[in-house]
Amino acid sequence: MPLDAAKVAAGRLFAASKYPYLASALFAAPVLAAAGSGTIAVDRHWRTLADPGVVEGMEAQELGRLLAQLVSHLLRDHAGRAATACVGDEGAEASDSPTAVAWARSADAELNDDLEPDAMVPACAPDLPRALGGVPGGLAEQYYDLRPPGPRFWDCGSGCDGLPRPWDPPQCHGSHAGPCTSVCLGSSERQAQWLRLATASELQRWMGIEPGRVPAGWARWAEKVLPSKVDWRRVLAAEVRWGVERAAGMVDYSYRKPSRRAEAVPGVIFPILQQPVPDVAVVCDTSGSMTEGQLGRALAEVEALLQRAGLRDRQVRVLVCDVDVKSVRRVSRASQVELVGGGGTDMAAGIARALALRPRPSVVVVLTDGWTPWPPGPVRGARVIVALIGPTGSNAHRLVGREPPPPPPWARTVRVDVPA
Repeated sequence: MPLDAAKVAAGRLFAASKYPYLASALFAAPVLAAAGSGTIAVDRHWRTLADPGVVEGMEAQELGRLLAQLVSHLLRDHAGRAATACVGDEGAEASDSPTAVAWARSADAELNDDLEPDAMVPACAPDLPRALGGVPGGLAEQYYDLRPPGPRFWDCGSGCDGLPRPWDPPQCHGSHAGPCTSVCLGSSERQAQWLRLATASELQRWMGIEPGRVPAGWARWAEKVLPSKVDWRRVLAAEVRWGVERAAGMVDYSYRKPSRRAEAVPGVIFPILQQPVPDVAVVCDTSGSMTEGQLGRALAEVEALLQRAGLRDRQVRVLVCDVDVKSVRRVSRASQVELVGGGGTDMAAGIARALALRPRPSVVVVLTDGWTPWPPGPVRGARVIVALIGPTGSNAHRLVGREPPPPPPWARTVRVDVPA
């Protein structure tokens, strides 16, 4: 039975219409016939290998959902990450081993978490984080640590777990005589990396065109693959200055003090124009998840806030917080802050305590690694800036399975780089 090329084209178009930023990757993975495989899968060389009989029995839209998931395995390099996680160490032919099955379900859950809001989860590979006992927004490594029991719903191929399959064709390296055949189609590792970079760039472009449309998992992936070149120090200082200047520019009528005009018209009470004094509160995370380097960076950023925003003379209030607030103190230098704590984490408690201060702060800056609950809804009457302190550099990839969930969208987030 020949492969239904028209249905494959329709499936690709459906997937690209849902995720235009994945179009380049979708069309870069050639779809080849793999009769008798009983599945539609990808290999490590960016080839989609499809059993014509399986394609025949699948609707075009469902095929599109599956193709979107499969190419996502390739983009997020699940095969390479599986090797790091020691998947399949039971033997060379271990695609059905317990670790391989657990990894496949975990990798599907990472992807389906982003596909679910658009009703793009393929029915043949439906695993979600909650079905594995995990929390949404995580990575495959986190779900894999749970070792979810149960069978694999769908074999996504060696492009998912890096383990060879009988139907994987050989990869051409240009060493044979004569023209290349269809089995030689695919991408080298260098080409694959270029595809990832191009897709990440397209993702960031779409985030600018339609904010909120790109799923959070894809946004985090794009930032990791193609990191922003913006100087976070300038961004953080600008955000604080903007909040302070906005509060300083606000005026309102008040009857708390008598107006000087009241003497001219006896018996009439006139209001006065009152300008609030901007106040900044800094909530500093001192929980056990914060490393010594991150705590040092938190102190440095308190100092930077005082200097760059012109707050040294005015001082700021610093709240030291892990699961609850340990201390509140006005400081003019970072050395005056005593970092105590080391327990759990709840920055929602720190923000609530900051907003209860008098006078009420107009800007609340939260210095944290992100492993924390957040307030259930937007904060009213104050601008919240989250300085997300995390590792970067040559060792950052080792923490791929330890990325915290993103802060809430109503807070302005600035990523503060700390060498890993």
